Amino acid sequence: MSLPIPSHSQPVIDPALLLEAYAGGLFPMAMENGQLGWFSPDPRGIIPIREFHVPRGLRKALAKNKFEVRINTAFGEVMQGCAERETTWISGLIHRSYTRLHTMGHAHSVEAWQDGRLVGGLYGVALGGAFFGESMFSRVADASKVALEFLVRRLDARGFTLLDTQWVTEHLKQFGAHEIPRQSYLRQLARALELECRFV
Repeated sequence: MSLPIPSHSQPVIDPALLLEAYAGGLFPMAMENGQLGWFSPDPRGIIPIREFHVPRGLRKALAKNKFEVRINTAFGEVMQGCAERETTWISGLIHRSYTRLHTMGHAHSVEAWQDGRLVGGLYGVALGGAFFGESMFSRVADASKVALEFLVRRLDARGFTLLDTQWVTEHLKQFGAHEIPRQSYLRQLARALELECRFV
C-alpha cells in the first residue's frame, strides 16, 4: 500500500486515507524532521480483550471508585494530554486529523475525571470489530489504568475482537499485552473488520 506524505502545511490527513491505512494494518506518526511516517510493526502488539489482566493495584483503584469515567466528552483535551511529554509523535497535523476522525464518529476518547478535572485517559480509532489504541496519559496515579480497564470492558460488551496496541511496552505487559507476528495480526484484523460493532 503506497501512502502519500502530507506536507507540513496540510490541514489534515484525508480521513478516507487514514481509515484505509488502519484497515491495511498501518498507522501514522509524526517524525522529528516534521514529516509523517507510516508504520506496520512486525511483531505487532495486542491486548487480548477477553484475557485482559487486572493487576492488584488496579483492582484496588477500581474498588475505591476514585474516578468518573466518561466517553468522548473531551477528545481534544485527551489528545493534548497524550502529547504533553518530552518527545511526542502527536503533531498539529496528527491532532487535527484525529479530531476530524472524532467528529466523523471513528475516533474516541475514554477519560478519567476527578473532582471535575480531566486527570487521565486514552484515545484510539474504532473500525469494524477492531479498536486501535493510539496513546494514553495520566496526571494522577491509576487514572489511565482505570480508563484502559473501562475500554476493555466496553469493547468486550460491544463485541469487539481486536485491541491493537501497536507496540508492547513494559507498562502494557502488566495487562496481558503481547506481540504477535504481523501476518497473524493481519488475519485477526481481517476477521475483526468483518464485524459491525459500535463503540458508542
